Amino acid sequence: MKRIIFLTTLLINIFVVAAQNIDGVEVDNLKMKRNGEYLAVNMNVDFSNLEVSSNRAVLFTPILVNGNDSAELASVSFYGRRRHYYYERNNKSILERNDERSFRASERPDSIVYHTLLPYEPWMNGAQLLLQRNDYGCCNKVVAEQQSNLGTFNEKIFSPIYRYMRPAAEIEKSRSLSGSAYIDFVVNRTVINPNYRNNKAEIAKIEGTIDSVKNDEDMTITAITIKGFASPEGSYENNERLARERTEALRKYVEKLYNFEENFISTSYEPEDWAGLRAYVSASEIVEKENILQLIDSSLEPDNKEWNLKSTFVGAYDELYKNCYPALRRSDYKVEYTIRFYNEPEDIKRIFEENPQKLCLEEFFILSEEYENNSRELNDIFETAVRMYPKDPIANLNAAISEMQNGDYKSAEPHLNKAGDSAEAIYARGIYAGLTKDYDKALELLGKAKELGVPEAADAIAQIEEIK
Repeated sequence: MKRIIFLTTLLINIFVVAAQNIDGVEVDNLKMKRNGEYLAVNMNVDFSNLEVSSNRAVLFTPILVNGNDSAELASVSFYGRRRHYYYERNNKSILERNDERSFRASERPDSIVYHTLLPYEPWMNGAQLLLQRNDYGCCNKVVAEQQSNLGTFNEKIFSPIYRYMRPAAEIEKSRSLSGSAYIDFVVNRTVINPNYRNNKAEIAKIEGTIDSVKNDEDMTITAITIKGFASPEGSYENNERLARERTEALRKYVEKLYNFEENFISTSYEPEDWAGLRAYVSASEIVEKENILQLIDSSLEPDNKEWNLKSTFVGAYDELYKNCYPALRRSDYKVEYTIRFYNEPEDIKRIFEENPQKLCLEEFFILSEEYENNSRELNDIFETAVRMYPKDPIANLNAAISEMQNGDYKSAEPHLNKAGDSAEAIYARGIYAGLTKDYDKALELLGKAKELGVPEAADAIAQIEEIK
């Protein structure tokens, strides 16, 4: 099935059933319409065949019913000669309420245009309008009852056309995995000892990352990079040597582990990680924090900067040396790789269930075309896609559309905020505004989408204007 456009069911008309089994009346041209806070009910009622005996009164009452909720509308009553005199002498109507329209049977109109307003309540959407006839004898006793269903009120609702966006095809599915290893060296030495301190575990982190790609037949390693860092203590010249030689030692060690070609792993290094130090200080509550940040940002040479830090901020320096500097001495590594493409829906479905991070956005979209709109499977696909690609505008857009279709507007809003500024994204935000009844905002956004060439915007605008 095509996943570009989906049209929800439109429920904007009133379904009318002509009155049946109500003696003496016929109803036509029934219209029920919500006007802001009120529901208007209009209909033509033909009483030309109504007969009322002298000692009877007949009351017609429209009743709006939905489950356990109901509301009686203004009644219309007809009085036979004797019954009219009785009520006139006692100065009351059948129901003793002011909204009853009453007529003597001998003066009854052939028809009336019935119109009434009642305060709108949410339960009224989907309610049935019943017409009830009660015949009264003496002592206000009900001697006969009839009832008929005139129709059902369905409020005009905003039912937009949802427009999913197909992601662009990737030429190559290039991905990467990154991490940091904290290899310990003997002071001023550059030889890796895997049994020294926690080195075995740190080296295992690198191996685990490489193995997760190398052992998967769908993936191919294309590059590995290592960047070594040293902390600022000591001379810059010595730190530069340590960072360079320790990074080189780690490169050779990893290449030997996997029998990679020489120099398959590329390296770089940073003698003193002042940026890392600054990030730590900025996030801390360390004493004289602002003054330390000013020193770090100054143009002093590294050795002078480190000497001033150590001599001026003695207490803070001790804390940094103990809690921050060890974390600065690290090796950041990145494994770059490619993943093969999956073209068959069954293959994509298998990968989706086993390892969805292997899929590109286009593959998620191909899989979505296998499922019906509003299905749980379809929603899962787009929700998973946006988890795999949380910053991608199209992934966020499609997730938001799926959520709006399912009435989950709370989840849709943050995804729409990250959906970019494409015409489709503007259209989707207009749809969201319409669904959440911000009609002015909806018309503004949908107008922009229409100008940008989204054909479905015209229909959405027309619906909202009719609702307003």
